[in-house]
Amino acid sequence: MTTTETETERGAITGVVEAYIDGARTGDADKLMEAFDQRAWMFGSLGGQRVDVPIAEMIEMVKAQPMGETYEARITSVEQVGDAARVTLDETGCWGSVSFTDFFGLSKIDGEWKIVSKVFAHTGGEMPTG
Repeated sequence: MTTTETETERGAITGVVEAYIDGARTGDADKLMEAFDQRAWMFGSLGGQRVDVPIAEMIEMVKAQPMGETYEARITSVEQVGDAARVTLDETGCWGSVSFTDFFGLSKIDGEWKIVSKVFAHTGGEMPTG
């Protein structure tokens, strides 16, 4: 791949993750559905509870309880080979004080980048009660 092709692919990959970020912040299900392949799954644990669900369930959770105004997210790495990519995202301020590191697997399907997996680690903070 030429440098231009690589930069174009990187922009397309980060654009998909930015759609996730925007959708997570506001609870916008359409943006989240745009970012994920419908067959995607999410895996991780929060407060000792496993949260291994089809992505449609994650989208419903975020729609019901958006990350909120304090939410910030930063892409810390992007790796891409051919039609496969991996993006690491650090999230802070989720629902006020919760932090995560996400590992997204992406695949270029029918010419379009989609998140096909989300694996997350709860790195700090406690879920708000009530």
